[in-house]
Amino acid sequence: MDAERKIDKTISDKAVARIYGMGRGKVFTPKDFLDLASHESVRQILSRLAKKREIRRLMRGVYDYPEFSKMLAAPASPDPDAIAHAIARAHGWTIVPAGETALNMLGLSTQVPAHWQYFSDGPTKQYAWDGGSLLLKHRTNKETTGLSPKTALVVQALKTLGQAHVDDTVVAALSKVMDSRERGRALKEARYATSWVYEIIKRLAAEEAPPHA
Repeated sequence: MDAERKIDKTISDKAVARIYGMGRGKVFTPKDFLDLASHESVRQILSRLAKKREIRRLMRGVYDYPEFSKMLAAPASPDPDAIAHAIARAHGWTIVPAGETALNMLGLSTQVPAHWQYFSDGPTKQYAWDGGSLLLKHRTNKETTGLSPKTALVVQALKTLGQAHVDDTVVAALSKVMDSRERGRALKEARYATSWVYEIIKRLAAEEAPPHA
């Protein structure tokens, strides 16, 4: 029995070291630790750590190592995007921010989404935690297949805005959040996107890098 406790403590110590090594704000699931032990063993370890408040349980099977808000003198709200990617990682799904979520992440909207939304190659499913929720919406979309995360994000943001609402201000804003390498990659990757979206990306690729402040 002592030998079993020793093994369990060793696994627990390794899990804690990995969590601390990730840094605060990171979100994870038991599957991120399956190289250390079985799913059930990892689940029990994370459950114990959550009860000791070393980590935070956000929803069933999803935890984070929370940031601390000095202003609130309490753990800060979790990162919805990190939650979405942890869930997708656990299931082997590919996700792309969509709608208002995409606009917010690129700085094209200052409104924080009340409901974070992503397109996914997995099933449509909604998730909720204390203070937020997200929707992973199944969508097979050739415009996101094989694209780098930044290119896919830009494509979805432009489609959310719609052609009539993409003006010089939008192009200028996007040019500030994409470096020359990202713009060049987008030009190569997005050639099969909707024609007007590709024309905007061509404009972005032709833009000079914005001067440093």
